[in-house]
Amino acid sequence: MTVMVPGIHDLGLFVISGLLLNITPGADTLYIVARSTGQGRRAGLVAALGIGAGCMVHTLAAAVGLSAILAASAGAFVVVKWVGAAYLVWLGVGLLRGGSPKAAADARAPASAALSTVFAQGLLTNVLNPKVALFFLAFLPQFIDAAAPNKALAFVALGMIFNVNGTLWNLLVAWLAAGVGRRLAVRGKAARWFGRAVGGVFVYLGIRLALAERT
Repeated sequence: MTVMVPGIHDLGLFVISGLLLNITPGADTLYIVARSTGQGRRAGLVAALGIGAGCMVHTLAAAVGLSAILAASAGAFVVVKWVGAAYLVWLGVGLLRGGSPKAAADARAPASAALSTVFAQGLLTNVLNPKVALFFLAFLPQFIDAAAPNKALAFVALGMIFNVNGTLWNLLVAWLAAGVGRRLAVRGKAARWFGRAVGGVFVYLGIRLALAERT
């Protein structure tokens, strides 16, 4: 299967593989679910868009070679890894202390800036994960011809396809999670314990990321 951008092959396989990877739960999905159930559908949708913006950063970085530097340089990988791990732990501790995703956000910004904070935290959750950068570097080239006339353009095209599909999935997750949260009336004590559970998972993910080796 071909597309308008020269040098891309097996697009159908790429789309199917990408969708399977997108629906695999991870830190991004957890953040979206936490925002959706804790703050409602609007916050969940904004969180999903923040994650999508982070994926776009990784796509552009990989296209211009920054991810290649990250993959080749142990020092660069360690720096990004520890920054990302520290951010996840910080977010998790905020959830543990505040008891809800909203409380963690309000600790950093006034209520009027809540949605911008949700977006920024979603973006950082994705951008500060070096595993995502290495994934883009390892996965996307499998569908680009070695003789492609413009590998950077092909990289961006594949990244955008992956990101659009992933964002659509994340928006669906946010929509459904908000509906579940509303039906279950996640409020008061239940909301606090849910937030703490999410915070504990974020701390775990941060520690796991800090201990991760390049693959």
